[in-house]
Amino acid sequence: MNKQVWIFQQKKEIEKKGPHSASWYVGWYDLGGKRHSESCGPGSRGRNAAEKRLRRIQSELDTGIHQPSNRRTWSEFQSEYAEKILTGLAPRTADAAIDSLGHFQRIVKPGQIQTVNTAMIDQFVSRRRLEAGQKSGSVVSPATINKDLRHIKAALRIAREWGYLPEVPKIRMVKEPQKLPTFVTPEHFDQIYSAACSLAKFPNDPGQGFAPADWWRAMVVTAYMTGLRVGEILAIRKDDLKLDAAELITRWDATKTDRDEVVPLHPVVVEHLRKLEGTNPLVFPWSHDPRTLWVEFTRIQTEAGIHLACREKHNHTPSCHVYGFHDFRRAFATVNAPRLKPEVLQRLMRHKSYQTTLKHYINPTSQMQDAVADMPIPTALQNDRVTSTKGQTSKADREAK
Repeated sequence: MNKQVWIFQQKKEIEKKGPHSASWYVGWYDLGGKRHSESCGPGSRGRNAAEKRLRRIQSELDTGIHQPSNRRTWSEFQSEYAEKILTGLAPRTADAAIDSLGHFQRIVKPGQIQTVNTAMIDQFVSRRRLEAGQKSGSVVSPATINKDLRHIKAALRIAREWGYLPEVPKIRMVKEPQKLPTFVTPEHFDQIYSAACSLAKFPNDPGQGFAPADWWRAMVVTAYMTGLRVGEILAIRKDDLKLDAAELITRWDATKTDRDEVVPLHPVVVEHLRKLEGTNPLVFPWSHDPRTLWVEFTRIQTEAGIHLACREKHNHTPSCHVYGFHDFRRAFATVNAPRLKPEVLQRLMRHKSYQTTLKHYINPTSQMQDAVADMPIPTALQNDRVTSTKGQTSKADREAK
């Protein structure tokens, strides 16, 4: 196999521009025997760059790691990536990847895939963080930008494997503020269960066999005591629900885990699910527009007196001051973290890593309060505390007299 590498100037350019203005090129045959050439610029700088490139290509060919440059455009690669890779992913994941890659193309407008570098990535981040967010008056959050960067990085890795990119550029993730995860507190759960659910008007399909309040109570109890995602709950089929065995099966095509799993059910959950009778094959049927599910949940919480503080910088809406369905999942993790082993909680949450559970789902406030309450007190402070307590008692006795 011919591994010859050389530098040259094109005869036509020399005749047209002269030897000092004509570009210098490096030419070579790749490991497959295909001929390539690459322009390195005119003059002495161009020649030096061509000689430097020659040495690098020769070294890569000698070690068998050479990947020639590719003229495939970003748009062509994006289409090929969607066809060969994204079609094998879950629909929501594929849609998110397409959105992120589309944002990159819209903002940076890359030409050939081989030109994508770290400077382009940084340019994308700097412009993306100034764009409007979903809520009025907000900007795109760091978490959203990092989601885009993860999808871009995954695509560039495939481009590198396919030989379209010499190396994956360095990608600097955006620093995200470490906020305490929001979760439904026991007090607010009681308020939602007792007051909010009784205010529900939907679902109200003819012959559904249960009241809207029963549907919502079963929903919040299932969410709070299983940690299931709302999409997983809405997808539960009666054929997969084994109430006598106190378990249900979540199917791979309705979860983020891409596998069937058996979820154990608490007797309280079983009790509430038994009330959802009817002919619909789904346990939690919702025939209305999917968006009305969140609208109804916001309404019943607001009317029941739930009003949470919102510290985000945007124009607030009613949904800013109530709980979302995912807050029940965080409550499940937070409530059970002190009493379960990490690997057990991770399995119940169906996370690949316990760090995901710990970072995004467990609010440590209650655990820290318990730790502080059980903190050992030095002997000297114990004596002062006893003396102070005795003094207060005697003073109270004197006042009583």
